[in-house]
Amino acid sequence: MRIVLLTPGTGNFYCGNCLRDNALANELRAEGHEVVMVPLYLPHVVDEKEASEGVPIFFGGINVYLEQKLSLFRGKTPAWLDRMLNSTRLLKWAADRSNMTGAADLGALTISMLRGEEGKQNKELTRLIDWLKEQGPIDAVCLSNALLVGLGRRIRNELGAAVFCTLAGEDAFLDTLIEPYRSQSWQILAERSADVDGFIAVSRYYADVIRARLGLDGEGPERVHVVYNGINLEGYAPADAPPDPPVLGYLARMCAGKGLDTLIEAFIILKQRDRVPGLRLSVAGAQTPADRSFVRKQRRRLEKAGFAEHAEFLPNLDHEEKLNYLRSLSLLSVPATYGEAFGLYVLEALASGVPVVQPRHAAFVELLEDLGGGILCEPNDPGALADAIELMVLRGEESRRMALAGRERVLDRYTVRRMAQGVLEIIHSNCVDHADAPPVRSAGG
Repeated sequence: MRIVLLTPGTGNFYCGNCLRDNALANELRAEGHEVVMVPLYLPHVVDEKEASEGVPIFFGGINVYLEQKLSLFRGKTPAWLDRMLNSTRLLKWAADRSNMTGAADLGALTISMLRGEEGKQNKELTRLIDWLKEQGPIDAVCLSNALLVGLGRRIRNELGAAVFCTLAGEDAFLDTLIEPYRSQSWQILAERSADVDGFIAVSRYYADVIRARLGLDGEGPERVHVVYNGINLEGYAPADAPPDPPVLGYLARMCAGKGLDTLIEAFIILKQRDRVPGLRLSVAGAQTPADRSFVRKQRRRLEKAGFAEHAEFLPNLDHEEKLNYLRSLSLLSVPATYGEAFGLYVLEALASGVPVVQPRHAAFVELLEDLGGGILCEPNDPGALADAIELMVLRGEESRRMALAGRERVLDRYTVRRMAQGVLEIIHSNCVDHADAPPVRSAGG
C-alpha cells in the first residue's frame, strides 16, 4: 500500500507523537509498503532513523502564523519567500520562541486549522495536496492527531485516499484554550470528524473519551478503533544489577502536566522520612524554552528542602543516552495530572527491567492491568505517591521480578511491528479495492 503520514514536528524536543509515527513509518517500510512521512509546522526531532528525511516541511509554522495575522500572506507569495520562511534553520529558531504566541492567538489559530479549506491556511493545504499529487496514487493518509482533521475533506476529495486519524491526547490541549475558542474547537472537531474514515486511539481509555466528547457512539459501523502504541525494542535491556544507592527516575517532558512537581514533593517526603537510605532523584526528558522557569522552580524547592545535591536534571537525552539512563534507575514514575492517553515511558521503563509507579487514572490503569510491572496510587497526591515508591523500592528483588515479567509482556504485545500490523488492518479494511496491496499479516507478530 502507499501510505502518507502527516505529523507535526516540534523543532527542538522529542515528543511522543513524532517518535510513534517515525517508528511506525520505518516499520511499515520494512513490511514492504511505500510510506511517506511528511513534517508539518516544524522539523521532526526523533531519536531513531528519521523517516521524513528529505521531505519538505508543509504548513511551516512561520507561514501559518503570518497567514493567520495578515491577509497579504494568504494569497500568492513569491516562491523564494515561502522557501525562506520554511527553512529548517529559521523554523528551529522559531521553535525556540514558541512561547511567544498569546492565548487568544493560539485559540484563533486552532479554529482556523480545524476549519481546513475554510480557514486562513488554505494556501498551505493546496501546496500540500499539489505535492502529494506529484507523488502518485495514494491509498491512505494518516493524520497524527485530531487537530489536523480540517485537512481531511480536501485530501479525500482531491486525492481519493482514505483518511485516518490517530487519537493521542488532544483533549489535554483543547481544554486549555480560553473561551470561546475551547467550545468552538470541540464543536468544529465533531463536525469535521465526518471527513475521516476511521479514528485510531492509542488506548481503550482514550477511545472512550473521544467517543463521548465527539458524540461518536451509536453511529453505526465502528469508527473509533484501538491500536496500542509499540516501541522498537532494539537496545532496551535490563541492567545486570539494580543501582546502589537506589535511584528514582522520571522520563517525560519537564512540565506540570506530567506531574514533575508532584514527584519532587514525593521525593522530599521520602528524604525527610529517610527510610530509603541514599535515595536519589534523576529527572530526564524534553525541556522546551517554555519549561525552563518551571524547572528552575523545582530546583529551588529541592534547594530549600536541603536535597538539591541528591537530585539531577538531564534534559533532552539522545537515544543512546536514554537507554543508558533507564538502566541506571531503580524505579520510574511519571505521575501525570491529566488524562494521559497512553504513556510511552511506561513501555520504555519495563522494556529496561525497571518497575513503575503511576497514578490510578487515565490509560495507566489498563496498561498496568495488562503489563504488570508496577503499582498504581492515588492521583495528584504526593503522600500516596511517596508511600507507593517507598514500598516498591524497599521490596527490592520482588519489584525487580515484577518489572522483568512486565518486560516479557512488552516484548510480546507492545512492539512496533504489532502496532504497525494493527494500523494496517484498519487501513486495509477501508482500502480493499487496491488489489496490488501486500497481504496483511496477523497483528500477533
